[in-house]
Amino acid sequence: METLNFEYEAKQPLTRRAHVGVVGSGDLEVLIEPPDKPAANVRVRTSVDGYAQVWKAVLDRFFSHFEHAARVEINDFGATPGMVTLRLEQAGELVKP
Repeated sequence: METLNFEYEAKQPLTRRAHVGVVGSGDLEVLIEPPDKPAANVRVRTSVDGYAQVWKAVLDRFFSHFEHAARVEINDFGATPGMVTLRLEQAGELVKP
């Protein structure tokens, strides 16, 4: 089990919450909430160790176009990068003003 933390600059805070996905075999859940500070703070808890660079690449791509301040929690049980991107995009759509 590994916990990773990332922070991204943001332009405007969120006002909504979202919860997508479920932690299960090969899947993950994403929770997005309004922030405590003016940045996007991401905590990833994953059952697969040693993939910090892959997580960073996926999150860098997502936060290159999602510019909201938010607190993001990702709970992973071995999801592929494609599934991570899908869940992030789903959550992002739900919290858009």
